[in-house]
Amino acid sequence: MKKKTLEDLHVSGKKVLLRVDFNVPIIDGVITDDNRIVQALPTINYLIDEGAKVIMFSHLGRIKKAEDLPKNSLKVVAERCSELLGKKVKFVPVTRGPELEEAIAKMKKSEVLMFENTRFEDLDGNKESKNDPELGAYWAGLGDVFVNDAFGTAHRAHASNVGIATHLESAAGFLMEKELKYIGDTVENPQRPFIAILGGAKVSDKIGVIENLLKKADKILIGGGMAYTFMKSQGFNIGTSICEDDKLDLAKKILEEAKGKIVLPIDVIVTKEFSADAESHDTTYKHLKDDEMGLDIGPKTIKAFKKELKGAKTVVWNGPMGVFEFEKFAVGTRAICETLAELKDARTIIGGGDSAAAAIQMGYADKFTHISTGGGASLEYLEGKELPGVESLSDQHECVDCNCNH
Repeated sequence: MKKKTLEDLHVSGKKVLLRVDFNVPIIDGVITDDNRIVQALPTINYLIDEGAKVIMFSHLGRIKKAEDLPKNSLKVVAERCSELLGKKVKFVPVTRGPELEEAIAKMKKSEVLMFENTRFEDLDGNKESKNDPELGAYWAGLGDVFVNDAFGTAHRAHASNVGIATHLESAAGFLMEKELKYIGDTVENPQRPFIAILGGAKVSDKIGVIENLLKKADKILIGGGMAYTFMKSQGFNIGTSICEDDKLDLAKKILEEAKGKIVLPIDVIVTKEFSADAESHDTTYKHLKDDEMGLDIGPKTIKAFKKELKGAKTVVWNGPMGVFEFEKFAVGTRAICETLAELKDARTIIGGGDSAAAAIQMGYADKFTHISTGGGASLEYLEGKELPGVESLSDQHECVDCNCNH
């Protein structure tokens, strides 16, 4: 059953509860990357243009103790959103109560309001994160319809998504719809050759993804820290490189089941200390020394991966090839960015997380078909899992007589 999307709703004059994912990085009160806000603008602008009363809310960071509250306030986010929209976003610094209710009651058509971080409700019993029924019902009571545009939290059943959707007519926003289309449809109905690139630190984070993609992709290229677990499972020395020793048998089993579909690194950039300025050189796994650690894929591996990617029509990438935060060890990740940017007539998808951050940081944001805003959500979606934040949305009902959807 297909889910309702934004254009299935009648929103003019209605109070629209809009769940966004504005969990953006903030350092010393300054937003360092506003991509998630920018990506939500089409949905917000559509609602404004349609004459809705837009009530936005999001989580930000984690709230464990009272000291976490000030640094995780959405006030600075509301201010940045105002700048990007060119329109005032009224910020209400509470998550419930008379102040919020009165502010909403006074709203006129096409006005925008944002209330405080939903995770402020986690300070007393994790009410947001544990999908407290009373909280979900309260928030639902503030609006007429619900739009979920927060793909980044769609893999979690929280009061601010599943809790609200239980009580109101609900739909996916444009960003949510886009994420589901690009990640879901691309994996289920890829143009071939379909190549997956997986990196990041841990095999354990990607087991489900690897198993699901082995059924669908033509090849899976593996780099990053997780490669060392695979290499060690094959009897290679990895020195002091990151490794999940408890996953060696699993890595060996996955490689056997892959029957040649998985392509592992040939060489590696090694150093003796985890430092941005550490002396480094490339070497093969056969010659890697006991006191060396790998921090990036080597030039032979880059060449081999480029060869595998030549002519690819669909590429899904999740996880960097090395410690891209250190310029010396960002070569492999940058090479993947460059290679994918040069692919002609290919659908290229980055599944959120560190690989998305790397691509944006390196200036390749507009070179990919789609860069996901959700790390954990895109991983679970790539695994083929159902996402609670999506499943809870209202279904589209097909009208037999008039062939419309409503």
